[in-house]
Order: sequence, then C-alpha cells, then structure tokens
Amino acid sequence: MLLVRVGRRDGELTGGADTALVEPRYVDRRRRYGLNRFGRAEVEAVMPVSPALPPVSPALPPVSEPDDAAARSIPLLPGERTITRRVKFALVNACTLSSLTLGVLAIFLAMQGQVRIAAFALIACVAFDGLDGALARKLGVASPFGAQMDSLADMCSFGMAAPVVVYASLAGSVSTAAAAVACALVAACAAIRLARFNVSPKDGRFFCGVPTTMAAAVLAVTVAIGLPVPGPVLLAGVALLAFAMVSSFPYAKLARLVKLPPWLWLAPVVGALVDIRLTFALIVVGYLVSGPVLWLRQRRAA
Repeated sequence: MLLVRVGRRDGELTGGADTALVEPRYVDRRRRYGLNRFGRAEVEAVMPVSPALPPVSPALPPVSEPDDAAARSIPLLPGERTITRRVKFALVNACTLSSLTLGVLAIFLAMQGQVRIAAFALIACVAFDGLDGALARKLGVASPFGAQMDSLADMCSFGMAAPVVVYASLAGSVSTAAAAVACALVAACAAIRLARFNVSPKDGRFFCGVPTTMAAAVLAVTVAIGLPVPGPVLLAGVALLAFAMVSSFPYAKLARLVKLPPWLWLAPVVGALVDIRLTFALIVVGYLVSGPVLWLRQRRAA
C-alpha cells in the first residue's frame, strides 16, 4: 500500500504508456504492483468487466417518469359533464361571484360616505351567499372548487367589506384608532373562522363559533337600521362579535332554528312591528348567549 503512487495512471497525459511520469527509483523496473502483476486475461477472469454505469448522487433521489394521469388537470365539476350540469354549475358560481361583487360595491359605497346603502349591499351579500349553497345542494353540482370559491368570496364580503362599512359608520362617534383596531379584529377573526371551518369536520347540528355570514349580517343590519347605542357600546359589541366567531361555543344552525315551534316566531314578529331596533338587539344578544349556555349543558351532560 505504501508503494502505490497517487496520481494519473500511465498514458493519461499523452495517450501512451512509455511517456508517463515515473518515479526515478522505479525507472529501471517494470511497474508490477497492485493488479498490474497479473495478466489482463487473469484480471478479467477474476473481475469481469461490466458496462459503464452513470454515477448516482446519494443526495438526490431517483427521478421517476411523470405519470400522465397525475399530470392532467382536475376537473372543476366532478361527475358527468353534460351541458345541463355545466349550466347549473355556472348558475351556482354566478351567485357566489354576485356576493363577491356586492362586497366590493359595499366597500366603494362606504368610502364615498353612503354607509346605509353599503349596509344594504352587505345584506344582499348574505342573501346570495345562502343562495349559492342551497342551489348547489339542490341541483347536485356541489364540488370542492365551489366550496373554496365560496370561502374566498366570504372573506372578501364578510371579512373585508363588513369591517370597512362598520369603520365608516363609527366615524366621528369613537376615536379612529379604536375603530380601526376593532374592525381589524373582525377581519382577522373572520379569516381564522373560515380557515378553521375549511379543515374541521362538519357538524350537521351546530356551528363552532358564530359563522362569518351571521356576524356580517348582524353588523350590516345594525348599520342599516341605525341602532341607537353609544359609540363605545357599539365598539365593544363589534369586538365581542369578533371573538364569538373564533370561540368554541356551539351555535345552532339556521335549519334547526327554522324547526322551532311556530308560536316561538310570533314574539319576534310582534316585537319587530312595535320596535324593530329593540327586537333586533334582543335577538342578537339571545343568540350570542345561547352558545355559552349550550356549552355548559354539554359539559354537564358529559
């Protein structure tokens, strides 16, 4: 091992074996150390020559050929792609885009000082948001694309437009910094609420926290009817509604509320005819309190 010279092999410099650099003390002898002491036929018999293989880097995994099935784009509408189903699919997504457009319109109107009209635009957003989901289930064109599209539209309409409208309505009654913080809190909690809803298992009975649609509807109706409360109280209500969206309290879905006995709906209707503002405030407070009450009942039952 000590006699093995590290360097280029014979013939690499000029292509011949006679002109290779050799150490002076080994000029008079033939290099026969290592495998060179055997003949070529003997070496090939012991170690057969294999075809050259390309070097493989241990840091890089082997590259597999792309699969044609995986490379194809996923269809937006799964299932049978007939003209009728495509029209239904387009109708449902048109409702979602209408909600998105109305949310942008509410922002523009609030920037121009037309706060009440912007609030009515938000109420129309809530109506279209409920319509697209109902149509998708009824027409049988519900899809993952539609769910993601609806979530993005909700973030624009209820996570951005609603805080802007509320901020414009609070101008002059509270400090600008406090209004900005409360409205930014609504936007952040709406984003958290939507993201949590997308990755959480669905419960057919209750919402986990107040849904963004209902929170935006409460804010829009509050601005539209001009609820006669002081600015600081309204500001505290906005912050409370934001925290209710990201809470873990169970809130009943609208489908369960509709199934209540008809006589329970008589009191709100009569109250709205007498004083719509007071009735609305009592309904909102009752719904917000129902979450902690249901949570305590579930804890005691467990």
